[in-house]
Amino acid sequence: MAQFGVTTAMVSIVLSVFMAGLGLGSWASGEWLRRRGDRLRFPALRIYALIELLIGVSGIAVPYKLEWGRGLLERLELSFLRTSSPAYYVASGLWVGCTLIPWCVLMGATIPVGMRAIRQTQPREAGRSFSSLYAANVGGAVVGTELPLLLIELLGFHGTLRVGAACNCLIAAAAIVLSLSSSSPAAKESDDGDVDVAGQLGTSANAVSGAGILVLLFLTGLTSMGMEVVWVRQFTPYVGTVVYAFAGILAVYLAATFVGSRLYLWWSRSRRAESSAHESPALWTLLALAALFPLVTSSPGIHLAKGLRTMLGIAPFTGLLGFLTPMLVDRRSGGDPGKAGSAYAVNVLGCILGPLLAGFLLLPYLSERWSLIVLALPWLIFGLRALLPRAAVGRAGTIAAYALLPAAAILVFGSKGYDEGYPGQQVLRDSTATVIATGSGMNKKLLVNGYGMTQMTPITKMMAHLPLAFLDRPPQDALDICFGMGTTFRSLLSWNIHATAVELVPSVPRLFSYFHSDGDALLRSPRARVVIDDGRRYLERTPDQYDLITIDPPPPVEAAGSSLLYSEEFYAAARKRLRRGGILAQWLPGGDAEDFAAVARSLRESFPYVRVFGSVEGWGYHFLASDQPLRQVTAEELQRRLPADAVADLTEWDPAPGGSAAVWHDFDTVLRHEVEIETLMAKSEGTPALRDDRPINEYYALRRRLRHWRGRRGSGPDSLVGSGVRSSL
Repeated sequence: MAQFGVTTAMVSIVLSVFMAGLGLGSWASGEWLRRRGDRLRFPALRIYALIELLIGVSGIAVPYKLEWGRGLLERLELSFLRTSSPAYYVASGLWVGCTLIPWCVLMGATIPVGMRAIRQTQPREAGRSFSSLYAANVGGAVVGTELPLLLIELLGFHGTLRVGAACNCLIAAAAIVLSLSSSSPAAKESDDGDVDVAGQLGTSANAVSGAGILVLLFLTGLTSMGMEVVWVRQFTPYVGTVVYAFAGILAVYLAATFVGSRLYLWWSRSRRAESSAHESPALWTLLALAALFPLVTSSPGIHLAKGLRTMLGIAPFTGLLGFLTPMLVDRRSGGDPGKAGSAYAVNVLGCILGPLLAGFLLLPYLSERWSLIVLALPWLIFGLRALLPRAAVGRAGTIAAYALLPAAAILVFGSKGYDEGYPGQQVLRDSTATVIATGSGMNKKLLVNGYGMTQMTPITKMMAHLPLAFLDRPPQDALDICFGMGTTFRSLLSWNIHATAVELVPSVPRLFSYFHSDGDALLRSPRARVVIDDGRRYLERTPDQYDLITIDPPPPVEAAGSSLLYSEEFYAAARKRLRRGGILAQWLPGGDAEDFAAVARSLRESFPYVRVFGSVEGWGYHFLASDQPLRQVTAEELQRRLPADAVADLTEWDPAPGGSAAVWHDFDTVLRHEVEIETLMAKSEGTPALRDDRPINEYYALRRRLRHWRGRRGSGPDSLVGSGVRSSL
């Protein structure tokens, strides 16, 4: 994100490249092992050790390769890369692919190689080798989803990656030790023929064909990853937009998958002697119903704790997939690494296409509810197969199939989407988000994925008028990063200057006229320009120069990805786009002591001159930064610098319009609440400047838990400095 942007297209490229590498590695290593066959007498554990060691190298190498690639694109300075987003996506996507795919191929290769190691060392477990590795891998993924969040807070991204690389080295060493302590691979594998793999796995008249298994594996990957994209939008209104919320959804997904895979292992071992054993068709019927559970748990009329919402909505479906996916691969492979590799690659192919289907074909045109229903359709159809004339199923399976349609109807029509509960709403959808405009008068609100972004407040007007009035010359061009309701953009245009707004979500500017009746007319002005892009990426690509760059990152301060608009690296990019004496205006609405100190230090270390003012409404801070001194002025001087249209704009929402007197009052309020930047930095003296590698505002769990613990222990007022800052705002 820091190198190439937070756009949906770039995130999709990274995810697709990652999953494609896994699938390619799984297939290629499986084919290699299949062709080598009995000629391979080298211990597979040592091959596994080498692979893990190389994966560890990626933890050190990849960040530098990404940074180097971004710098290379900048140095090329090709006009088509600067002016064409598709061209930039192609160039950056190719670089990301070349950077990540080799390492992801190695990750994908670990499953088939691990299966070969089990066949060499524990041949009687070979029939369930994939499911054993699958369960262990998913169990590790649960820890890997949560633990790094704590490490990033302490060590930053690079430090956390070094910890990961060290862990890979330990894995490699452990594999080498195990290979030395194991018996001869040849002797072990010679026993493999004595193992009745098919008997271990079980078959029945109801078992699907080999091709049918591959179709089901493709669908499990397609629907589960597609639904994950939908779940994020469905549950965001309840869990928020912080990294811990997204990690929580993923942790529930993985934990339930792990439980399901462990249940499958237990089930398969308990049925070892029963060659006719087979899972009940009712499991597939339950899978179809479980796919629809999020419709209910994400309904605004259902009152549940946020953790319980995600758990009840996601866990039943992913838990069943955790049972069924390894079962399908085991049946397809019979313990053969080559067949398992190809089967797993088919599953990964579904994982690649699922997010693309959900993000670019379903969610831009359908609600979250109907997108989920479409993704659940394959399982609803498969769950009804027991009703076919030739289906040989038991009574329980038939009853479950008959009950499926009415139960599904209850879940579909007995639930509502979060977007249905707002009066007078206008809803727009795109590949990035679902955007809702609601309310009337001064109570209008903008929500992105159900989460409130902004409201009608004079603070957003002051984000334009305060820094423009501070300029020592008439302004010509201004840049507004984060469009929101368009209030700041509209205020910039009232100065009769050229204004450019950069917005990440395409649907947001389309609602401009909902919040401001003259919005459409302003967008047609030759002085107005709206760019759909990542704000930071735009700064690094554009050759334009500005007198003012004003930034209002999406709330809350802790929002995932928001650090990229507060970091030293961002300010360095912004400074290059400012004319001499130009001003960067940064709005910081809240946060704890560490947030304020980190942002203040990053600004202080990026600009020689920084001034900080409290807002006209008494909460949040305006930071003004420049490469030239910011002069001491009075409210009268600031008021005199405003053009007539700007005066009308600033006083538009004043309950008692007073023209210049009201403008003077607003400026006087702001100037009287000036704060020394050293005061903010002193709130947390040990907190470093916010950098891309140390997103202090996004990763806060440890420090806030420690502060809470100290507060309960009665360690004094210093332990509550964060809440004190928030209260003063």
